[in-house]
Amino acid sequence: MTVDPIDRRILRALQTDSRQTVAEIGAVAGLSPSACHRRIRSLEQAGVIAGYTARLDRRALGYAMEFFVEVALRSQSDKALEAFERAVEATPEILECHLMAGDTDYLLRVVAVDAADFERIHRERLARLPHVARLQSHLAIRTVRPWAGYPPRET
Repeated sequence: MTVDPIDRRILRALQTDSRQTVAEIGAVAGLSPSACHRRIRSLEQAGVIAGYTARLDRRALGYAMEFFVEVALRSQSDKALEAFERAVEATPEILECHLMAGDTDYLLRVVAVDAADFERIHRERLARLPHVARLQSHLAIRTVRPWAGYPPRET
């Protein structure tokens, strides 16, 4: 699917606030509500819009700390990677997991209530993940630019 400038305006509006009405999004995109609705449906059917979620505030949920954890595995076999990834999926404190190129096999984004909670997560969960050889943790002091969605690119 080719994403044109009108689609990009719709996508930006949805990423800013997906609870806007079709009429509000249409006004931003320069479309009638019915034309805007057709465009949104088309973007959904093409898989450009993968779903709708609510962004939660981690601090309001009691998670005062956020860590990025580099993981090196003992083995990079398909079996080892699959076992590690299955275990990550079952660990709720791990918000994101990225397979990396370079010295680090995976980069995890982890939340914790406080330092003692992170120590527990590290000891009871992260260190026990299958095939882990090394963990290196980095405390995020402050988020300078939070993720706000993908920039709809020119095609």
